[in-house]
Amino acid sequence: MRTFNDLSNSPVGKSKLTARQAEILALIQKAIVLTGAPPTRAEIAAELGFRSPNAAEEHLKALAKKGVIELVSGTSRGIRLRTDALQSLNDSRADSYLLPLQRAGQVSLPLVGRVAAGSPILAQEHIEQTFHFESSLFDQKPDYLLKVRGMSMRGVGIMDGDLLAVKQAREAKNGQIVVARLGDEVTVKRFHRSSSHIELLSENPDFQPIVVQPGEPFELEGLAVGLIRGKLSM
Repeated sequence: MRTFNDLSNSPVGKSKLTARQAEILALIQKAIVLTGAPPTRAEIAAELGFRSPNAAEEHLKALAKKGVIELVSGTSRGIRLRTDALQSLNDSRADSYLLPLQRAGQVSLPLVGRVAAGSPILAQEHIEQTFHFESSLFDQKPDYLLKVRGMSMRGVGIMDGDLLAVKQAREAKNGQIVVARLGDEVTVKRFHRSSSHIELLSENPDFQPIVVQPGEPFELEGLAVGLIRGKLSM
């Protein structure tokens, strides 16, 4: 099992990423999944120990040149992941971690498959198997893994069949990626609450937002705190 840093050995178009570029790409993707926004140059520099944000900028320009990201001028968080580049990476690395699950205690996480209507998400009949990880691999301790169904979140690299690490929660901030229950269905979407309703937003233009009006069946099951792709051992 490899981390996202192993992208230096994987093709992106005709170019390959250096180890540092792969590390920055993983950092960008993780920030988008966990916070809803890419990091600033200063945040990248602080995280990776660069002396100034200018060093981060040079690496970002190299990633943009290789077609992995797009840089948007005029904003400190003007970084966009290229969906086609992500798909190329994912196709070439089907047995890897998608996010850099950063270091190493021991935590046992049940894998939840399909959830029966109206029953608790961690009901025993939903648990397919249990996997063990070093607890410090995650910034926040997850409570379970949820198997992703469909491609509605592909824009942030969450693909059909991926395992989403989820921390149980009943509240979320706007922009966070959540696991929500809508009547009989459990779904993974980006959360947004307005004064009048809740919207569950996809990261795929083929999917329309889900609008939840007051009084409609809705329950927040948890927050996404990591993403895993690949063959796991129990």
